[in-house]
Amino acid sequence: MDHIGGAALRNFKYFSPTTLGEAIRLMADQGISTKILAGGTDILVQLRSDRFQVDRLIDVKNIPEMNELSYSTTDGLLLGAAVPCYKIYEHNDVREMYSGVVDAAFIIGGIQIQGRATIGGNLCNASPSADAIPSLVVLSAICLIEGPNGRRELAVEEFCTGPGKNALAPGEILVALRFPPTVASSGAHYLRFIPRNEMDIAVAGVGAWVSLDEKTHRVKQARIALSAVGPTPIFAKEASEILSGLDPNEESFELAAQAAQKAASPIDDMRGTVRQRVHLVGVLTKRALRKAVNRAKES
Repeated sequence: MDHIGGAALRNFKYFSPTTLGEAIRLMADQGISTKILAGGTDILVQLRSDRFQVDRLIDVKNIPEMNELSYSTTDGLLLGAAVPCYKIYEHNDVREMYSGVVDAAFIIGGIQIQGRATIGGNLCNASPSADAIPSLVVLSAICLIEGPNGRRELAVEEFCTGPGKNALAPGEILVALRFPPTVASSGAHYLRFIPRNEMDIAVAGVGAWVSLDEKTHRVKQARIALSAVGPTPIFAKEASEILSGLDPNEESFELAAQAAQKAASPIDDMRGTVRQRVHLVGVLTKRALRKAVNRAKES
């Protein structure tokens, strides 16, 4: 037993596989408590605070499939689960085509954290206040999962099942996220409210994506997602659908904001009250939609 920062840390075995098959075999061993380390910015803190203990920690940063970051106009964006945040906002195509993901990557911790933290890890940690997840939801990202029983895909909005819980079965690994190709006249934005300027946890957050009709300039499609206002990040389906066919103006944004507030189910805690969070959802939804529409018009 080691003591780090005053907390007891039980000994565990560390593995650094170089193939996905090896990582899956290590994860699939029965009766062994195993966790994945991608960036380590969540898991190491959780181990130190005794949130859980592990027998085996598997570092996946040396697996090629989990480090892929590629974009094409036909296939869209493939983002490996171990790609650190800084590589996302330094990638020209991602900055131009998937600005909503860049918004999130740029505010996860500070610059030092962004050198290690990963979008995949942020998703797997399944925090209700995770900054990355609303952007993944509104951009229709798909989870690419592999495990002992083969490969499967899952929409991001179905991945988080509860606070700190996700849909991965025993032995499964989130390998990458796949985003569809961007469409003309579309844009996305994510923003949050925090008490401090940086390195804080969202009291509420909203991601929005809008696609405009190139002839009428009305909303063709929209997707809105919320963070920190429910037991999981929330895909606000009604708020998204209510915008279809409407002019992208303040009246339409208000309708979507009211529907988003109804989708929220926050709690009172040390960071904010239910009343404050519901109010923030309305304010942030309108702001996110304005910025998403502006980006759509510029695309």
